[in-house]
Order: sequence, then structure tokens, then C-alpha cells
Amino acid sequence: MTHELQQQPFDIPGLNDAPTDVGDHDAAAQQQPQRPARRKATIDDGMNPELVAGADFDGVLGIPVIKRPAEFVIPSNIIPFSKRARDDDPTLAVGFYEMDTEFADVLIDPERFADEFRRRPLISPDCSLYRDAPLAVQIANVYRSRAIGYYYQSRGAYVIPQIRWGNSLTYTTEALPERLAFLGVEKHGIVAIGTYGCIRTADDKHEFAAGLDAMMKTLEPEIVLVYGPMPEQIFNPYKHRARFEPYDDWTSRTKSRD
Repeated sequence: MTHELQQQPFDIPGLNDAPTDVGDHDAAAQQQPQRPARRKATIDDGMNPELVAGADFDGVLGIPVIKRPAEFVIPSNIIPFSKRARDDDPTLAVGFYEMDTEFADVLIDPERFADEFRRRPLISPDCSLYRDAPLAVQIANVYRSRAIGYYYQSRGAYVIPQIRWGNSLTYTTEALPERLAFLGVEKHGIVAIGTYGCIRTADDKHEFAAGLDAMMKTLEPEIVLVYGPMPEQIFNPYKHRARFEPYDDWTSRTKSRD
């Protein structure tokens, strides 16, 4: 049995209305709310390929490499990016041990800070690697940290790689053929790590210690800058293998001044 579709009147409001005067149309257009300008996203330009122009890439994931410096510079202290205007001491390193939103401008528009970051040591961005985050997100944040670090290094800044690991998938070969957290960093160099807020619970301490062990074996650094407390049970096994430089976190330093 064949069913024939019966044509029904289909009314779209305004479709059959008589044309309005052009002037009326312009006036109506002016009354329409303006769409807010969309903030540029990282993927708009393919993860900003200009940041890694001329870079070497490490591993199957192609993580940009931050080169080991010819000589090691030990900062007198580390100041958070959001607090950097409070002290222009050129011996201070600028670090990113704070919420990612505090240094979002660096992630969105790295070029804006290129001249400023040449004036004193810079630790590459500490993009968050939450242990419960999908592995793809952790990969992207490692890439972003190295890409921006390399970019500033290529623009003349003294860059110290920030090493951050998340869950075991980032510092073992359980899921990937290489240890993600350490890609893009040359061996026998100077690196920075942060313990502030990362070793509160027993699980935190276990995960941090396991990642630290993997870092020491993989990168064999000569100097390790540590932002935050250094519990002996975590760090003592490695103190004969590298020079560890401790730095109080910003909150502790400001409280001690009061």
C-alpha cells in the first residue's frame, strides 16, 4: 500500500511577510544584541606551532625539548608569576606554583611576556597534572609546559624545566612506551619540582615519592630546585645523587614576615 504525503501549509513566521524598508531593517539590526567576542582557544591555531619553531622533539609523542643550559644558575628564591611585580630582584626565578588560572595569560598569549621573562630565571609553566585527569589531558599539559618553556628559551630567557607528574601512567611505561613526565628534558641538567600541596596525604606522599624516584633514574639531574617542604623520608635517598635546593613556598614566606 502506498501512502501519498498530503502537502500541508508550512508557515515560517515572517517568511511570507511583505519586504520591509531597508531603513527599518538596519534599525532592527542595530537593536540586535552583539555577540561577545570569543576568546581565542589553544586549538584555533593548531596548538600554536609558532611556539616550537626550530625545536627538537622527544619521543613518539613529540614533546618539545627544553635544552640543558651551558651553565647552571641557582636562583636566590622563587616568586610566583602572579606576585612577580612585588619584587624585581633579577636573582629571583619566576615560577608558576599556583592555580593555572593565575597564569592563564601566559598560556593564551606567551609572546606578550617574552621580553619580561628575559630579565631573570624562569621556571617553565607548572600546568596541572591531576591524578584523576584523563591521560590525554595530562599529555597535553606536559606538551604545553615544554612548548612554552622552549619558546621563552628560544627568545633568550634562562629557562629551568618544571617537572610535574600525575598518576603512575605519567612516570612509568604502563600505558605509554616512554615516561611522559620526563619527555622534553635533557639528562644531567637543572630541573625544578614542587611539593607544595602535593604531599598532604599518605597517597600523595606515595605517588610523589614514586614519581621522584622515576625522575632521578630517568633524568639523572645535577641540580633539583624544590618549591615547598622536603620531607626526609622522601628526599634523603637521593641527596647523594644530586644537589637539592629548597625554597619555601610563597604562603610560608609571607607568614614568616608577619
